[in-house]
Amino acid sequence: MVSLFSRRPRRTDAPRLKPRREPVAQVDRVDLAELTPELLPYLGQAAYVQLALFETLSRAVSVAPTAASKVAVSRVAALALAKHHGLAAEIKRLGHEPGPAMAPFAARIDEYAHTTLGADWYEMLVTAYLTAGLLGDFQVQLAAGLSADARARIIPLLSGDDGHAMLVDELRSAIDANPKLASRLAMWGRRLVGDTLLIARSSLTNIGHSQRDEARLEPAFTELIASHTRRMDALGLTA
Repeated sequence: MVSLFSRRPRRTDAPRLKPRREPVAQVDRVDLAELTPELLPYLGQAAYVQLALFETLSRAVSVAPTAASKVAVSRVAALALAKHHGLAAEIKRLGHEPGPAMAPFAARIDEYAHTTLGADWYEMLVTAYLTAGLLGDFQVQLAAGLSADARARIIPLLSGDDGHAMLVDELRSAIDANPKLASRLAMWGRRLVGDTLLIARSSLTNIGHSQRDEARLEPAFTELIASHTRRMDALGLTA
């Protein structure tokens, strides 16, 4: 798989053929739970991701084409805000304030949110649906590496109702009404993957950026991309 985690071209040596009898080096797959950050930074980043999602959905509410669409998207925004509040409560449980805990991640996630916001209401909804789904899956997998007590509270919180079915309904209705939207939104959905995986990759600990490290991560990220493809399918778009 071409690296999704580095924007710089990698210098490579001239290719050399290996004898057929030489075994191919095996690369152990890494479990994301092995790379989970400490609880406080994990919560800080997860909480800020939900806050950024709420902001994206709030912008989508402001430009929604109908009152019914405003109501539907506002419900999804409320669910994202509820998850943010739940994660903020976990930060307070540790004796910290949410603001300082989220601060180290704010600039990077703000830049990502700005880059992936989208040009109009339709792209905003695609962003909210696809990036929240991918990052949500990722954060749940990372949560498996937390203590049993933390897992018992955080995984149900992150896995709770996200309202994405309402976003799918809105987008499917828009595409049915204007089939020309499909190709543009499919292209936008494909563009979102790289930036979203970069944000996910940035939160991992105890792993470097060597070719071997990325090879170990490939199966885990391939699973995330497979889920992304299923979400695109739900919209009737090609991933």
